[in-house]
Amino acid sequence: MMRILTFTSLFPNSLAPNYSIFLLQRIAHFARRGNEVDVVSPVPYVPQVLSGMSKGHVASLPAKETISGLNVYHPRYPLLPKISMPLHGFLMSLGCYRLVRKLHRQNPYDCIDAHYVFPDGVAAVLIGKALGIPVTITARGSDIHTFPQFASVRPQIRWALRNADGRAAVSTSLAKIIDALQPSTEGAKVIGNGVDTQRFFAEDRRSARSRLGLSQTEEIVVSVAALRRVKGSDMLLRAGALLRKAGRGCRILFVGAGPELASLQRLARELDCADLVSFPGAIDNEELRYYYSAADVSCIPSRNEGWPNVLLESIACGTPVVATKVGAAPGILTDTDLGILVDPTPESICNGLRRALDRTWHHDQLVAYAATQTWEGVAAATEDFLRNSTQSKFSMVNRYAAAGL
Repeated sequence: MMRILTFTSLFPNSLAPNYSIFLLQRIAHFARRGNEVDVVSPVPYVPQVLSGMSKGHVASLPAKETISGLNVYHPRYPLLPKISMPLHGFLMSLGCYRLVRKLHRQNPYDCIDAHYVFPDGVAAVLIGKALGIPVTITARGSDIHTFPQFASVRPQIRWALRNADGRAAVSTSLAKIIDALQPSTEGAKVIGNGVDTQRFFAEDRRSARSRLGLSQTEEIVVSVAALRRVKGSDMLLRAGALLRKAGRGCRILFVGAGPELASLQRLARELDCADLVSFPGAIDNEELRYYYSAADVSCIPSRNEGWPNVLLESIACGTPVVATKVGAAPGILTDTDLGILVDPTPESICNGLRRALDRTWHHDQLVAYAATQTWEGVAAATEDFLRNSTQSKFSMVNRYAAAGL
């Protein structure tokens, strides 16, 4: 049994229960293996008077709450958006240090398990070094794709990776970036995500379409993603316009919310395909299976990715996937019977969709594959990674000695 402190701002809370639910799945299944887990999920300090502003809802979060049986703490830390970015990791550690020290003294931790390299990983390493607790860091996507490009942040990320006791990533491509940024004798461990087949499973297509008010005869493509440029929704729109020009007008459902909504709607009008595009908005996680099941094909047109959870979710619902060759997608779609990999261009996406719509898929085979990608397996790999990363440095003896600091 291990006692772990998971440290991440990417965790569901009572105000956003579906936020990064994949991380809750990973940690909850890890705890079910007999491990003890507390979660510290820091949030920026927002005065109550500003709680109605963008992101000001976090002012209403309690200092502590219980989610799926886990104790989740929300310490506050000072932050000025954009201005404070170079100090983000330090400010986060400053706001969390006293809480972590208190919890560690009450019942010592074997390890701090940080998710998201910056600022979370930097903050976790600062705290871990101060308290003598081993720290592991897991990269998940934009934290390692984007932040190293900033001159003020890149040295901090390298420092955190160099001082971490274990480094992991959700895809091989991210692990390679980590190892290139900060070489190590032991490469970053790859631990992907799983899929909850109790939540994502195939519904009858006709029934799903009736439930959602969709045509029974149209060809339908679904894209489940935040409406942000990195997710490539604009490329899928252009691919849809190319399909229409080729005489094939399929409906495209963009399931998600984000800052690109207005520009995507404008682009759809400019491309003369607004009548074939729908934006249902953000959908509750429990309802997503109806969208996957209603579609002929699911499309992931991302420019960059870590681990696209929607890929396995779609496959678990028996719906094949057309995905760009980024992030973990090539490692998941290792069999052409699961989906089609394409380049991140409108033309390539269009060709992939055409091939997918023309093909007969074995839906039972898709569902069977998803059943092998369990969260239980992810939890077992996580346990091995944390134990191997920390056991040589932090024995039971000095664990309790550190708690007396």
